[in-house]
Amino acid sequence: MLLDYLGLFWVKNNPLKQDLAALSMSPETGRDPYLLALGERVRGLRARRGMTRKALAHSAGVSERHLANLESGVGNASILVLLQIAQAFNCVLAELVGDVTTANPEWLLIRELLENRTEKELQRARELLADLFGEPSAAHHKNKIQQIALIGLRGAGKSTLGRMLADDLGYAFVELSTEIERVAGCGILEIHSLYGPNAYRRYERRALEEALQLYPEMVLATPGGLVSEPATMNLMLSHCYTVWIQATPEDHMARVMAQGDFRPMAGNNEAMADLKRILESREAFYSKADFVCSTSTQSLAECHESVLSHVRQIMNLAG
Repeated sequence: MLLDYLGLFWVKNNPLKQDLAALSMSPETGRDPYLLALGERVRGLRARRGMTRKALAHSAGVSERHLANLESGVGNASILVLLQIAQAFNCVLAELVGDVTTANPEWLLIRELLENRTEKELQRARELLADLFGEPSAAHHKNKIQQIALIGLRGAGKSTLGRMLADDLGYAFVELSTEIERVAGCGILEIHSLYGPNAYRRYERRALEEALQLYPEMVLATPGGLVSEPATMNLMLSHCYTVWIQATPEDHMARVMAQGDFRPMAGNNEAMADLKRILESREAFYSKADFVCSTSTQSLAECHESVLSHVRQIMNLAG
């Protein structure tokens, strides 16, 4: 299955427990609002990472049926099952079952300061924190475009545009997927099949760190799922000027299949719906890019000219 398009319950027969549970049921759905929210968080994390339900069930060691029940808000999940699922997502359990910012008093105080802030204010807060803790924020690189990262799903045109942009700027063109394979010593599919998705993310982070060191001037084409790991995305945002190469779900699918890769459709009648969910879950992360270019609304040449003009304009401002 194409990586980007992959993306235990019980109730005891205790009348008292059933009566107490009924008090918290949602009148619209007849289901507990917390369990519905928990299911939504699981679906969101799964979509963000581009994992199929089957892949998550296998990685977490639970049945697909139990996972389907969890995602639909049915029944009460065992804490051990939730822990297995959190481990499969490589996230803390608090992120799965609730708000990680409830971890300690300082988190609570920080959350209070950030609550109800606009997206722009939150971005500014993140950049100030990055500066405070020794990681130059993206704002420092806007006048210093030496490392440019192209983000977006496969099929958007990152590799094609990246090569064209690198040629015009005299920069190195780097495919992060190739760097990941170099670091791991095997192919992407082998990494997943032999070591699992968590190992892949570790190799991805290491490959990005090395690329930033090895190529002081580069155009970097990144894997679509890089944005699903906050630590890796923060590293990219703090060092690279980012460009989101955007496309419609239909164009993403058509272009991948035109390359002769039919894996997104193999045995998956809901491939397009899955792809749309992945795009929707990642859109807020892709939108953190400094510049956006759509290869669905512009020709390749137009998009190339748009990105190149923008980059040169920023370079001239840096003068």
